[in-house]
Amino acid sequence: MAAAIRYALTRMTRLRQYLDHGILELDNNTAERAMRSVAVSRKNYLFVGSQTGGRAAAIAYTLIETAKLNDIGPQA
Repeated sequence: MAAAIRYALTRMTRLRQYLDHGILELDNNTAERAMRSVAVSRKNYLFVGSQTGGRAAAIAYTLIETAKLNDIGPQA
């Protein structure tokens, strides 16, 4: 327990930023969630069949993920 307290106290100046500014997040879940589709897509690239198919898949994934980042959804 003492080691954990010492650890926190030595990092208090960095931790203080999170306490003072409520907008800062303590974790990186948002970034990891954004990277998940890249990791899944990478596995799918193994089965595209050809270099041209791989390029087409990369373009499609890029467009889809860019639209997601910019909150652009399908038009009804």
